[in-house]
Amino acid sequence: MTDAIVHVVDDDHSVRTSLVRLLRTAGFEVRAYGSAGEFLLGSRREGPGCIVLDVSMPGPSGLELHEALTKQGDRTPVVFLSGRGDIPMTVRAMKGGAVDFLTKPVKSADLLGAVRAALARDAENRERDVQLRDLRARVESLTRREQEVFAGVAEGKLNKQVAADLGTSERTIKAHRARVMQKMQVRTVAELIRAADTLHKNVTGAA
Repeated sequence: MTDAIVHVVDDDHSVRTSLVRLLRTAGFEVRAYGSAGEFLLGSRREGPGCIVLDVSMPGPSGLELHEALTKQGDRTPVVFLSGRGDIPMTVRAMKGGAVDFLTKPVKSADLLGAVRAALARDAENRERDVQLRDLRARVESLTRREQEVFAGVAEGKLNKQVAADLGTSERTIKAHRARVMQKMQVRTVAELIRAADTLHKNVTGAA
């Protein structure tokens, strides 16, 4: 991903400089910050990228920054760096959705591998978001009655059951269902149910 940016946040100047040099040598575009506050004020994360984040820093810690970003809905993948192997801290970071938790001094191969994994996750998230927006747009193109038929089919109901629920004929439901499948761009009922399940999971926040 040529336009991806790796954001390095570490209060130790020498460590920060070393990380930036390593990542740039590997071909990544890098931006560096000396604190969580500097990152929040100076970063622009609308585009693709990831964050290499020191756990322990003066002011907001790396963990606190990550948790704050998560609460704001910012899903930029994070690779944590720590000067000590603290199991509770590692667990907290990984449960918070971190891609990896590396101990300093970090091996070059480990860091580069973690960054590539983080960027791959970011690309997957962005692709999923595009697909979800497209799916929602298709649903919005349905008429109110077509949305009712869509909901009935998604629940696994037969045409005659949907017809009974909506007070109309089975023939009418068949016609509505055909239009629903056309607008949703699916060929089978299974695909239609899968689309409904995807929408439901993203609305409810289920995994």
